[in-house]
Amino acid sequence: MIRTLRIYFLGRLLREKVLLVGFIAIAAVIWLSSFSTRGGLFWRVQKVTTTQLAEQERWLGDQSKVQAAAQKAASQLKPEQTLDETRLFTTVQGLAREAGLRNITNQGRGPTLPSSGQFSFNTLKLTAEALDQDPLRNWDALKKFYHDLQEKSPYIAIDQFILQPRNRANPGQLTVFLTVSSVEVH
Repeated sequence: MIRTLRIYFLGRLLREKVLLVGFIAIAAVIWLSSFSTRGGLFWRVQKVTTTQLAEQERWLGDQSKVQAAAQKAASQLKPEQTLDETRLFTTVQGLAREAGLRNITNQGRGPTLPSSGQFSFNTLKLTAEALDQDPLRNWDALKKFYHDLQEKSPYIAIDQFILQPRNRANPGQLTVFLTVSSVEVH
């Protein structure tokens, strides 16, 4: 087969030989480019996977420390201060009103985590509005609300806190989109 191709190639005119070599060179460049792209992708994926495996190995090596820290943290929780879904909403609603926010609405449950039997995790998506005409008062109300929520840690955690202007005509009127979660000890 190689011999037949060699005879075919040598029997061509010079310009045909140049064209054939050019086409083969172009095909080789395209193939090498594709190969290097796939090789680079493989190398990056391999590096990420190796890093993730090393991190998981560290966590597994520290399993006893992690479990001891979790037990210690769980023993410090007071079951009477943990919040179910209803108490979570009323607590956040009270803090928002106290800070000067209005129109607090429950947008439904957030992502739920499975209950472990001893613990339940409740997540709510809420919206509130700061409608004062003075943007500084709105900002102060939002800061107070945020700090009041932070003080309720570890019983209430802020998962997401998004501020948006209520309308473009008056950017001082703000709407807060909030996702909060709480742990409930049974």
